[in-house]
Amino acid sequence: MHIVEVFGRILISALFLVEAVRKFLNPDESMMYMSDHGVPEFLFYPSIAFELIFPLLLIAGYKTKIVASLLALFVFAVTLIFHTHHIMGDGMQLTAFLKNIAIIGGLLVVISNKPQICSIDYYLDSKKGN
Repeated sequence: MHIVEVFGRILISALFLVEAVRKFLNPDESMMYMSDHGVPEFLFYPSIAFELIFPLLLIAGYKTKIVASLLALFVFAVTLIFHTHHIMGDGMQLTAFLKNIAIIGGLLVVISNKPQICSIDYYLDSKKGN
């Protein structure tokens, strides 16, 4: 069953990784969307770096609780900034809002569990015990 946890981390991370690549390939569109919502453009490249590095750490299972917590905070902030306006009048905004809430829920499950055998955290914890 440990492999199921790895697949869960991969599936949660896939969203961030795909979004980072999409932003990188369409920087003008992404920066315009950010500025339309009052987010400074200088945060564009740090957001790409965040959406690339932290999901890879989550997949590897390194500092999983911290990484999942930071990703959950990131999703929470993104949800508040980009998806709460016109939430009841725009079906797409409601869908994006609910999707993000579900992602936060998945990350909370990751946070609440102990490191499993298919993670760097498990390996490091087992080394401490010896």
